[in-house]
Amino acid sequence: MRLFCPNCANVLKVEEHYERLRYKCRTCPYCFNIRQRITSREYPKLKEIDDVLGGSAAWENVDATDEKCPQCDHPRAYFMQIQTRSADEPMTTFYKCCNQSCGHRWRE
Repeated sequence: MRLFCPNCANVLKVEEHYERLRYKCRTCPYCFNIRQRITSREYPKLKEIDDVLGGSAAWENVDATDEKCPQCDHPRAYFMQIQTRSADEPMTTFYKCCNQSCGHRWRE
């Protein structure tokens, strides 16, 4: 698969020529016939929710409140508020269960 002209290093464009496709340089007469279909896909690595919130270190100096964990029913949870939408929207509150064996995270 050639994407750049070997003569002048410009980007090659795909054009149809006699019912076939070929790469054609826009600045010099270089052409390369395409013999087979080439496809490739790259999917970006999605960030974990901890990465977006600042990692595990972000939970070190947060306050706790009386919020019941939906998973283990522990009565307290750590919380932090982050502006995730536009400035005229309310802040999003993220919770983490205070029970060390649970550690469930949720948002409100």
